[in-house]
Amino acid sequence: MRLEEICEFLDSFLKIKDILDTSLNGLQVEGKKEIKRIALSVDASLEAFIKTNEIHADLLIVHHGLFWEKQEPITGILYRRLKVLIENEISLYAAHLPLDMHPSIGNNIRILKLFTEDTNPFGEYHGQKIGFSGRLEPPLNREEIIKKLNDTFNISCRILPFGKEEIETIAVISGGGCDCAKEAVDKNIDLFITGESKLFSWHLAKESELNIVFGGHYATETPGIKGLMEKIKKNFDIPCCFLDIPSWL
Repeated sequence: MRLEEICEFLDSFLKIKDILDTSLNGLQVEGKKEIKRIALSVDASLEAFIKTNEIHADLLIVHHGLFWEKQEPITGILYRRLKVLIENEISLYAAHLPLDMHPSIGNNIRILKLFTEDTNPFGEYHGQKIGFSGRLEPPLNREEIIKKLNDTFNISCRILPFGKEEIETIAVISGGGCDCAKEAVDKNIDLFITGESKLFSWHLAKESELNIVFGGHYATETPGIKGLMEKIKKNFDIPCCFLDIPSWL
């Protein structure tokens, strides 16, 4: 299958050109024109590039790519990473916010749907909603939600348990979505799920009686890339492999 065909599909399905982001989403590094195997991973790391080469994949699709709004000089770590890609003709495709906010296979919708089918846009970022919220019917105990997250992602969530124990409303923004905790307060959300914490969140949650659950940046951003892998498998007759390289952060 041609690289161009796969990229056109991804650009369209993920609405790459329609979403404002600091990531340079889309094809970041061009390799072989013909793609026989695809690898997918959360981060564009040297380890991911080496493993992609070891399994003889021609294209690596990631959530966190190499290139962002501020271009770094191609020296040091960036040079070593690019060297592996270029020498082995491996293409790199990145989808950051498009994979967070996708309404069917994105990180946030897939986490929310562990608990409810009621979904509403949530999380303002540069005029666009990047997360989702929903109402639980019937309500769930806070500990049930924590256990479900821990079991699903094989993690130990950290929690600021300052809200009520019976949860009726949940909002989700994966990864570094902690800044949207204030919106959760404003919208009377009972429990806010995100990836990593920030110092301000402790007092905000305590003073607002909000539950905040931190599932880890990496863990909360695996659902989208796995969902994309399943979508590719359904649409193309091409082997795909998820490279699980957890950071535990």
